[in-house]
Amino acid sequence: MTRGPILIVPAIERGRGGGHLVRSAALLRDTRAAGRDARLYLPPGAAPPGSLSIPDEWIIRQEEALRAVRWDWIILDYFRTSRKEFLRWADVAPLIGIDEGGPMRDRFEFLLDLLPCPPGRAAPNRNAPAFLPLPKNRRHPPFTFQESPPLRILVSFGAEDPRRLSVPTVKALLPPPDRLTGDVEITLVQGGLNRDSLEKIMNDAGCSVTVRRDVPNLREELARFDLVVTHFGLTAFEALRAGAQVILLSPTAYHERLARRSGFISMGIRRRGISRLRRLIYTESPRGNCRAVNYTGLNALTDRFLKLTERYGLDTGEIGSLGALSADAVPRISRSCPLCGAAPSVSPRASARFPGRTYRRCFRCGMVFMLRSGPPPIEYETAYFFEQYREQYGKTYLEDFPYLKHAGKLRLERIRDALPPSPESGEERDKPKLLDIGCAYGPFLAAAKEEGFSPFGIDPAEDAVRFVRQELNLPAYRRFFPDLPEEIARPESFTVITLWYVIEHFEDPRKALQAVFRLLKPGGVLAFSTPSVSGISGRKSLRNFLEKSPGDHWTIWDPRRVSRLLARYGFKVKKITVTGHHPERFPLGNALNAEKQGAAYRILGGLSRLCGLGDTFEVYAVKRR
Repeated sequence: MTRGPILIVPAIERGRGGGHLVRSAALLRDTRAAGRDARLYLPPGAAPPGSLSIPDEWIIRQEEALRAVRWDWIILDYFRTSRKEFLRWADVAPLIGIDEGGPMRDRFEFLLDLLPCPPGRAAPNRNAPAFLPLPKNRRHPPFTFQESPPLRILVSFGAEDPRRLSVPTVKALLPPPDRLTGDVEITLVQGGLNRDSLEKIMNDAGCSVTVRRDVPNLREELARFDLVVTHFGLTAFEALRAGAQVILLSPTAYHERLARRSGFISMGIRRRGISRLRRLIYTESPRGNCRAVNYTGLNALTDRFLKLTERYGLDTGEIGSLGALSADAVPRISRSCPLCGAAPSVSPRASARFPGRTYRRCFRCGMVFMLRSGPPPIEYETAYFFEQYREQYGKTYLEDFPYLKHAGKLRLERIRDALPPSPESGEERDKPKLLDIGCAYGPFLAAAKEEGFSPFGIDPAEDAVRFVRQELNLPAYRRFFPDLPEEIARPESFTVITLWYVIEHFEDPRKALQAVFRLLKPGGVLAFSTPSVSGISGRKSLRNFLEKSPGDHWTIWDPRRVSRLLARYGFKVKKITVTGHHPERFPLGNALNAEKQGAAYRILGGLSRLCGLGDTFEVYAVKRR
């Protein structure tokens, strides 16, 4: 599949820090290095720091140039995207949000949280701190240091430090020479400090203080520090990966919630936290005339940091590449509903998110449909009907052939009930033409032939089509519907068209239903089966139900809404049969009847049938004359 260009849009407004631009620049370079065309958007007048080393041809600045390209994705690294900003970019291409915390978070097609999101926020498609631009250099052993000077401390509160934590933090870490046992070296990344503040720190310093302004490759230097003092953000995870102890100070209550939820050691908010930091790092004698580095207390934190690196996958030798991840993404997205075509002015909220896929529910027709960041991981060949089928049902497709054929005969009875009175022609009456889409190895075709139909089958699996032709001696074609050979593609040439657990596999079901309408005779029957979103599994937990949904099921149908949906395409529903009743899937169902027997199990089964709570259903509809 062709991979189009990607646009990366960082937050550069004052007050949002410089980390977004730095990260976006790194993502741009890594994505292009992985072989994908990518550009960085910067508004007119905004120039990246020279240290980012971004060629001018990699940057988009003008609106005309932006609109002239057909982007596969737009990656927004905005921190908090406003509704206005969201609508602007959503009008251009599908959106991926990185660490998005704004009011439009759950409207993005895909969400990637490199930093853990706060409580109450919608879950992302993927939470992957290992995909941060992490350092390669690590301390050995990590998070421990000898009880000998100097203790090397790095203080960094970002490129802007809008809450001005740098000066009071460094002051708190400055031990008066006459009260210090040992030695301390402090390195301060300038952040938002002015020149006067810097000079004052240097004059007050009783130990070695180094102030640095631009540190283009700071992450690779983190391993040489014993302790990093920062707020929740990129630097905290980078230092954790480097094996340096990380102590957080929070500029806001929001940062504090993130820090504690993520498991970091945080001293608290602003000045109160600074006081606690001083007490953690230093220990004083009872008389207060000596202050020494608290090596014992700091080394006691080692196990906690080791567990934290394990929790976020930062303890392995290899780390992920966000550039490679973005380079491999190829969107398979419907911006409007794939069934009714509704295109809301604002993207609907996600019903559930998982790695590589997002589910939405149409605001108009209620259809649940899937968006993918790449093609489905399923191929319809031999393994699909044997190994994969056995994993789900305990036997291969061919071993299940007799049961499937018997089920087909029951379906054919319902089809005959839905058909209009037979015409006078004997040949037409006895041999109505039937097309089974997704016929697999042909159990339904075999049943149809025995019941007096003239069956044809199509399927994308070559082995399955060969079996139908050679073993069942029935016509079958290796095709993806609605692509058909000329001999069976004439309009109004079939009396029955069936799709047993197939319609959910169509990425564009509108096109498939339009083709079925064209092929069916007036009064002909469309019959299909499909999973039900309103069954007991979907009602008990929609998220769990969708998580188990196969990666090639593009739509999840609701039997309560199917009549109105099919009416849009010229069909009138005659019968809906809810199937797939599983009492053991009810709450406490397994505990009550592990052996699928007994009164309670039968009661739950009856309740499932009475209330239509089966996890699948069948539809029998006729083409309107």
